Amino acid sequence: MRNVTEIMYFTLVGLSDHPQTMNGLFVLFLLIYLMTLIINLLIFFLVLTDYHLHNPMYFLLANLAFLDMCYSSVTAPRMLFDLVTKKRSISIPACIAQTFFYLDFICSEIFLLSAMSYDRYIAICHPLHYKIMMSWRVCTRMASLSWVAGWSLSLFYILLLLRLSFCRTASIHNFFCDLPHLFQLTCTDPFINIMIIFVGGGCLGLGAFLLVFIPYVYIFRTIARIHSKTGKMKAFSTCTSHLTVVYIFFGVLIFIYLVPSSSNMVNLYKLFSVISALINPLLNPLIYSLRNKDLMEALMRSYYHLRLIRASF
Repeated sequence: MRNVTEIMYFTLVGLSDHPQTMNGLFVLFLLIYLMTLIINLLIFFLVLTDYHLHNPMYFLLANLAFLDMCYSSVTAPRMLFDLVTKKRSISIPACIAQTFFYLDFICSEIFLLSAMSYDRYIAICHPLHYKIMMSWRVCTRMASLSWVAGWSLSLFYILLLLRLSFCRTASIHNFFCDLPHLFQLTCTDPFINIMIIFVGGGCLGLGAFLLVFIPYVYIFRTIARIHSKTGKMKAFSTCTSHLTVVYIFFGVLIFIYLVPSSSNMVNLYKLFSVISALINPLLNPLIYSLRNKDLMEALMRSYYHLRLIRASF
């Protein structure tokens, strides 16, 4: 770490300095984090244990649930620790590690949402060929590619970050470390890094837009031709749930990474960071998964089996 030895620690300013506000935020975010873990873990194990859910759609949903647990766990425990102890200092290696994993799970989720869009396209537009076009081999490869691509992009950004030196005021005006914050603290010109984020982020965003939204053009055309009102509403409900997740996820990321930073927008950036790091991982299962009839039936079956097991003792 030759290029980051000018200072040893950063200070995470956090969301508030008022003791009563900090106590309230601790309770609120602890509840959000616990709900995120419980709901996503429940979805993950339902898909894992219930053979009715052993198909590509729910396999991708289980990957999304696991990603959301990891995604939230990168930032929430550290923020809760800082709210209790009020120490708020973080070493540079720990800060860079947090940035790496945060970017890793963001990029992986971008690719995974694209895979889920393709899955819905095949299921609705080519239902007779679904088992062939979305075989387990194809599905596992898509999920694996999402994880590997996210890890690779994150590693690339972090390796570029390590060329910078940090010697300015060591205060990060947020509750976790992220690339835009680190660029503000460097005494090395971060122009190349910023341009790569804008160009790479723009290309990734455009690619994700094409992969996610173009299939929905064909999906909605197919839905419009469905004669059954029940079938049309079921397909439309699934699609709108997915698009809601995508709109919230991409909208927040565009604001954080592609909108130029400004000192007048610090509080707004903090708000969007809270939505990205803490709210999105909870909203995803609430919007997309727990509204799913098959998942609710699997939950009731699991509850019924647990009652039978308890009654047998």
